[in-house]
Amino acid sequence: MAHHAKIENGIVTQVIVTCDEDEDTFADRMLAETGEQWVRTSYNGRIRYNFAGIGYVYDSIRDAFIPPKCHDGATVNEINCLWDCSNADHNSEI
Repeated sequence: MAHHAKIENGIVTQVIVTCDEDEDTFADRMLAETGEQWVRTSYNGRIRYNFAGIGYVYDSIRDAFIPPKCHDGATVNEINCLWDCSNADHNSEI
């Protein structure tokens, strides 16, 4: 079982399950057939750091899915592509 995230303007708008046989060709086929950008994601974080969720950002430079920002003062941790936050209440959720 593979998973792919639909990307619109850099934001994940949909995540679907695809067949293992399609995992390497699905995104190319969708781009050719529909013009839509789809990127593979994984539950275990082996690719693209984090499992994509609706509202996540797909950062093509880092090749990473990054969750929504908790507040303006947060910065992306380059090791795990999650937010580093000075607010102790937010840190307990990560």
